[in-house]
Amino acid sequence: MDFKTTNTGDATEVRLAGRLEFTDHDKIPGIIEMLDPMAQTGRRRLVLDMSALEFIDSAGLGMLLILQEEAENHEIKMVVRGPAGDVRRSIELARLSEIITIEP
Repeated sequence: MDFKTTNTGDATEVRLAGRLEFTDHDKIPGIIEMLDPMAQTGRRRLVLDMSALEFIDSAGLGMLLILQEEAENHEIKMVVRGPAGDVRRSIELARLSEIITIEP
């Protein structure tokens, strides 16, 4: 998985591309580390743009839950934007939309 970060107004957007799998567990702390500076600068939304994500496995779904929990701990609203195809189906099957805000 590759990710690119952009700051826009009150949000930080992280665009995920490729595959989010167990082997990417070492990249998630990089996203978590952004939460402290976000909170200090007044950014209150973390947007994970998944429109370019091709695949997510169960470990990747677990990583989303970890990010959600860490964002809540920093009083930051996490939003998942644009999951499509198999990624969207995986998120729906895991019923993550009950915990995480999903935007089209």
